[in-house]
Amino acid sequence: MCGFTGWYKKNHEKKNIKIIKQMTKTLKYRGPDQKGFFIDKNILLGHRRLSIIDLKNGRQPYTYNGYTIVYNGELYNTEDLKNKLKEKYTFETTSDTEVLLKGYIEYKEKVLDMIEGIYAFAVYKDDKIFLARDRVGVKPLFYTKIKNNFLFASEIKAILKNKIVKPIINKESLQELLSLSPSRIPGSGVFKNIKELRPGHYMIYENNKINIKRYWNIKEENIKDDYVTATKKVEKYLTDSIKRQMVSDVDIACLLSGGLDSSIITAIVSKNKEKLDTYSIDYEDNEKYFQKTKFTVSQDNDFIRLMSKTFNTKHHYKVITQRTLAKYLKESVIARDLPGMADIDSSLLWFSKQIRKKHKVILSGECADEIFGGYPWFYREEIKNREYFPWLDSIDSRSKLLKKDLQEKLKLKEFMKIQYHNILKEVPITKNKKEQQYKNLFYLNMTYFMPTLLERKDRMTMRGSVEARVPFADTKLIEYLWNLPWEYKYHNNQEKGILRDAYKNLLPQEITNRKKNPYPKTHNPKYTNIITKLLKKRLKNKNSILYKIFDKEKLNELIETKGESFESPWFGQLMTGPQLLAFLYQIDIWASIYKIIVEI
Repeated sequence: MCGFTGWYKKNHEKKNIKIIKQMTKTLKYRGPDQKGFFIDKNILLGHRRLSIIDLKNGRQPYTYNGYTIVYNGELYNTEDLKNKLKEKYTFETTSDTEVLLKGYIEYKEKVLDMIEGIYAFAVYKDDKIFLARDRVGVKPLFYTKIKNNFLFASEIKAILKNKIVKPIINKESLQELLSLSPSRIPGSGVFKNIKELRPGHYMIYENNKINIKRYWNIKEENIKDDYVTATKKVEKYLTDSIKRQMVSDVDIACLLSGGLDSSIITAIVSKNKEKLDTYSIDYEDNEKYFQKTKFTVSQDNDFIRLMSKTFNTKHHYKVITQRTLAKYLKESVIARDLPGMADIDSSLLWFSKQIRKKHKVILSGECADEIFGGYPWFYREEIKNREYFPWLDSIDSRSKLLKKDLQEKLKLKEFMKIQYHNILKEVPITKNKKEQQYKNLFYLNMTYFMPTLLERKDRMTMRGSVEARVPFADTKLIEYLWNLPWEYKYHNNQEKGILRDAYKNLLPQEITNRKKNPYPKTHNPKYTNIITKLLKKRLKNKNSILYKIFDKEKLNELIETKGESFESPWFGQLMTGPQLLAFLYQIDIWASIYKIIVEI
């Protein structure tokens, strides 16, 4: 796993070499093991490498026969593609980078239909750049075109390091940030003129023109498998995905929360590996302050102990203090380049750094809830029938926080609904009207909610120099589930019913029957007090961006009530009062560090 940058401009000046090196340096956490550059008359490429496969020979940029590649990711079917290419090509490394480049040389964009994995890459030859991103967007790729300059990178910070790009937030940026965050509009980089190549798309830049095409999307298929057959196929697809993602030249570990998703991965890996290390995170004194909610119904530790004992894993319990949690809010903004999920981000960033002391590859359970229907908005009638994103309970409350003139100018609810209806236009149509509603939800989750969590996982783990693999984000599994009826996924009126049944003979009954719990968060009032003080301190600056956006009285009310005056979670199930205060703190930190220019 790595990070890369690129800058195309006719007849580069010598001073631009220094700039591409500075751009690449911003990504050193994504690749602390090696750095490399490709310098030519019109193109400058930089790469940072986290060595996972072929530790000795997998250097980048990699050049063959006039083609040069920079690549971030892992291919899980490297040997399959390599075997197809062996009749025409010889191989000097065991790296998937070499296989990917030679696959592109041979098949051009059709190689994207042949590879399986998580990836973003760019190939350059003769003033033409080909860029592509994996099907569901596990690995990032941003770009901008300013006059005759074309820049691209794994993260926004690398692009902003080039002074021809200004950190401008305009009206549309604010509308997106305040109505949808921490989600982003597919293809948006939030900053003015910065875009992200969407998942399942490729791009060709040539003659100062950009041409983007979609190479993958879910599609309707007439699958008539009965429940028993479907359960067996789900087990096969997921188990195969987990096994493929175990390929590594360094030791791998698993995240284990004791929930269904991480437990399945842990069980499969442990059965195919001699000794498995597992990791979990909790918060200082959480047991003392834990309170059940309709979303968080139990704590993790009893279930973790059961799994670790059953599958004989070496488990590592990591406990973060409230002060450390608050301290990492700043670095997590830098990792994401945007205000994010507050302490949901900062805890994962700290956690990743603890894991990195012993491991640099982990398997994690992201994406299961999106594709198996695990969230309340899939099955709770009062939520699933909304005419907007079901995880945005807070849109009216968000609007009320704004200054009066901005409420009218930004029209957050109208903006959010436009984005909602825009994405629904992309959903493949099915003849069954009842199933269409669930497929709409599936697609909304796949294009908005899932990328938010994948972005969090990529930025926080890579900031800790850890590669996170996500076996549930397997496109064969996703394609199959898309065409199964909702009643299979909600079998016996239980969320993710078919997934539970697929592994009921492998896992302890307590795990398969456990109700879904979200990622753990702090329940300690000490954290709320810390973040309240931090936000108060930021607001002593009369030039704070918060005063330019939000109503001063509403801000004061939030601080006085420690976030409780905000009626519903800012986003999803987790971002309640303390997380909202932390999110506002992150906005102010972000504006200061990135020297944000507001144009509205």
